[in-house]
Amino acid sequence: MDYPVINQVDSLFNKTRNRDIVRALISVYNKNGVVEFARSLNELGWDLYSTGGTKDTISNAGIQVSAVEALTGFPEILDGRVKTLHPMIHGGILARRDVDSHLAQLAQHKILPIDMVVANLYPFIETISKPNVSFDDAIENIDIGGPTNLRSAAKNFSSVIVISDPEDYGWIIKSLLAGDLSQDERQRLAYKAFQHVAAYDTAISRYLNPDPEEFPRVLTVAMERVLGLRYGENPHQKAAFYRDTSERVTNGHTVTSARQLQGKELSFNNIVDADAAWKCVCDFSAPTVAIIKHTNPCGLSSNEDLVEAYKRAFDGDPVSAYGGVVAINRPVNEALAKEISPIFYEVLIAPSYEEGALNILKRKRDLRILETGGVMDIAKVSAWEYRNVSGGFLLTAPDSLPEDAVNIAVVTERGPSQGEIDDLMFAWRAVKHVKSNAIVLVKDKALLGMGAGQPNRVTSVELAVKRAGEKTRGSVLASDAFFPFPDGVEEAARAGVTAIIEPGGSIRDNESIEVCNKNGIAMIFTGERHFRH
Repeated sequence: MDYPVINQVDSLFNKTRNRDIVRALISVYNKNGVVEFARSLNELGWDLYSTGGTKDTISNAGIQVSAVEALTGFPEILDGRVKTLHPMIHGGILARRDVDSHLAQLAQHKILPIDMVVANLYPFIETISKPNVSFDDAIENIDIGGPTNLRSAAKNFSSVIVISDPEDYGWIIKSLLAGDLSQDERQRLAYKAFQHVAAYDTAISRYLNPDPEEFPRVLTVAMERVLGLRYGENPHQKAAFYRDTSERVTNGHTVTSARQLQGKELSFNNIVDADAAWKCVCDFSAPTVAIIKHTNPCGLSSNEDLVEAYKRAFDGDPVSAYGGVVAINRPVNEALAKEISPIFYEVLIAPSYEEGALNILKRKRDLRILETGGVMDIAKVSAWEYRNVSGGFLLTAPDSLPEDAVNIAVVTERGPSQGEIDDLMFAWRAVKHVKSNAIVLVKDKALLGMGAGQPNRVTSVELAVKRAGEKTRGSVLASDAFFPFPDGVEEAARAGVTAIIEPGGSIRDNESIEVCNKNGIAMIFTGERHFRH
């Protein structure tokens, strides 16, 4: 029987079967640096083979490169869907050079060894991140040949150099000029290639998931490193900052995608606090300013006048505000920048900044200024939030109910006034951003005092009242969970609180309601809680 494919490559095989000749297969979507890399390989005596647009890019630069058809004897088919998926390619990649039977089979089938594979993949995430992208367009941007080539080369890394990142071109050429890559270097490249493919497959899997709100039986999470950090939560801990590669985050206006306009390098704690501050202000539709310390809001206010919102937030706890993180869910104007600039803050984060505002803020050279480009929709950024435990993760849907989704039930003889309702709704959104057991005191949509992270709720009430002082009189209170005993309500009544919002559900609810009725306090139940551990 005649084998036309083998016959077509006979001549090439006979000419180039000498093992002194080394061959590279180059097929990349991201062509940054590929011309310079191909030229360097050519000058080092490598034979180059390529596909489609990559071949055109290399040959148009005057570099000798052959089409993969020279190896396979078979043309690209199916609009380029099949180019390198061929035994003449994968036999050349996967054959072990230390196994005589493998080499004998290469010779038998006229397959030329391939010593380097350079590939990066179709821009699937970039494609699905575009507005109104069609499902068909997304599917066409699922790369098949690229991941297959990378996996084959990475499996045989001892014999085949695998390159998935253009950032590696420079040092690889230097190593080749010095002789060759070490086995450790080859293994690191293989690790990187498998990670590249794994992240790519994760993005596709997420996109194709018909039930994105359901918890999958097997979960993969793809992250890319944004920053290497000097240290972690404490100086003796190592740390790095990673970003979820999903399309939700790419366009999500998150801390992970924010631009740093000036200031010192971000620390681990800066990032944690900036994220807490940004989540907090993005949870409010009205113009809002939050000042965060150790992930808890020590200042928080909503007001149509941003300067007034900042002043009220700062007045909530001027002592704790020092060295904190400020977040604003509106563009920062010059007037607001003038108010912020006299105080030492670690980080300022906002959607954008007027030029005059930046000129003022940049005088504080150590202030880290972050620009997100827009306000984050917490529910859309991620279907889940992750909490790690030893050896695993907990997944939960974000606590991101819309502002108009709160169901309230008046349970006391006196119902709240409209002013109290406005403050109670503000307090109810504020308390979800405070560590449990959480209590907040609010007046005129500004945080007056809060108690956070206490083992019992009455202590949190006492701390909030102590922080607010005389301002407690006439304020409203929010509790992230029910009062198990009436002692917390009694403490609030003594301090002059006029209205309370809490989930309800305690077997002693009637005792708390009775205290409210005796003191003329309005109480409403929501039927939902806001634990934040």
